[in-house]
Amino acid sequence: MNDDHRLVVRDFGGPGAIEVEPLGAEPVAPGRVRVRHRAVGVNFIDIYHRMGLYPQPLPAALGVEAAGVVEALGEGVTGLSIGQRVAYVVQQPGSYATRNDIDAERLLALPDRIDDVTAAAGLLKGLTTETLIHGCARIAAGQSALVHAAAGGVGRLLVQWLAAEGVRVIAHAGSAEKAAIARDLGADLALHDDYATLASTIRDATGGRGVDVVFDGVGTASWTASLDSVARRGLMISYGNASGPVPPIAPLELSARGSLYLTRPRLYDFVAERSELEASANALFAMIVSGKIDVEIGLKLPLAGAADAHRALEGRRTTGSIVLIP
Repeated sequence: MNDDHRLVVRDFGGPGAIEVEPLGAEPVAPGRVRVRHRAVGVNFIDIYHRMGLYPQPLPAALGVEAAGVVEALGEGVTGLSIGQRVAYVVQQPGSYATRNDIDAERLLALPDRIDDVTAAAGLLKGLTTETLIHGCARIAAGQSALVHAAAGGVGRLLVQWLAAEGVRVIAHAGSAEKAAIARDLGADLALHDDYATLASTIRDATGGRGVDVVFDGVGTASWTASLDSVARRGLMISYGNASGPVPPIAPLELSARGSLYLTRPRLYDFVAERSELEASANALFAMIVSGKIDVEIGLKLPLAGAADAHRALEGRRTTGSIVLIP
């Protein structure tokens, strides 16, 4: 008997809108691979899909990353074998499920030293971190960066990776406890200031200069403080909307603050080609295997607990990553 299923929302809304839907037993399409999930990552983008901020047709599937084993190969697929351990990150949601069919070109073979839970917890966040640092900021040793939500999923990876490359990291978190976590991860300075005073604190800490790059996944709540913390001709990277979308900004606002650069990157524009995906993943896997970054699992729940996972993530009650186990 086939008991495969996925989680969907039939109407956009809160965590309670998540429902179970059975999966059929259709064959695998050519060029695709059926992956039996062992661990599923939870990310803020899943909340955006559930709420309809990033709308998709209803019923809307959820989840964009998972790790597992190859269960079946579609016609024409080469280079992969049944039982092989793999992981993926995709634009089309559907990983909140016992299994999923993925284009072979988007699958990544997992190194033996990276377990399924770590892969599911860290792939999207880790690829995001790698592309933010190398593809977007291109920041170098000796420069400085402000990292918001520094004890969260992407934030803690940014702190560790930047510190490992010799960047002076100023971390910001929502509490003294979370700031202490960021300090232990390698931040040179860990703050939990109110946003109203954060920029002045950072100016004081940098001799009035500000930081070369701001990594901001918070959104509207941190927006002004972030802009006011950037050094002349520095870079403002807005990569998330945890507190809501940022307000519109006139180009003259960037000029008035010192000819700032502003970008709103999307991961898939940096890993669109297979070669780009492999290069970013290889860099991430090397950092994990070397121990230079640690992917913390803040919460592990059964797949049926996805609604609770969303509540915990929205309530900022966890540090690190959340993983669902099918």
